[in-house]
Amino acid sequence: MTWPTLAALLLSAIPILLLCIGDPKRLRAKDRKDGGMATPKRRLLAALACVPGIACALTGDAAAFLMWLGGCAMVGWAATFWFRSATPKAPS
Repeated sequence: MTWPTLAALLLSAIPILLLCIGDPKRLRAKDRKDGGMATPKRRLLAALACVPGIACALTGDAAAFLMWLGGCAMVGWAATFWFRSATPKAPS
C-alpha cells in the first residue's frame, strides 16, 4: 500500500515543482520580466499532477488517496518555501 502511494506522490511532485518554477507571480516578485509559463501549459501541468490521485481514488483505497493528497500539499508548501522570493525589508 505504501509503495504505490509514494510512487503516485513522486509522479505528482514533478509537475508541482515545475509549476512553482514557472509561476508568473513569483517571477514578477523577483523583477523578472519573462512572464513565466503560459496558461495552457500551467493547466496541463496541474491536470498531470492530479492524475496519480485520480488513479488512487479509482482503486478504492481511501487511505492511499488521503496520503497522496496530504503529501501533495506538503510538496506544494515545501516548494513554496524553497523558491520563495527574497524581498528586501523596508527601512523603518
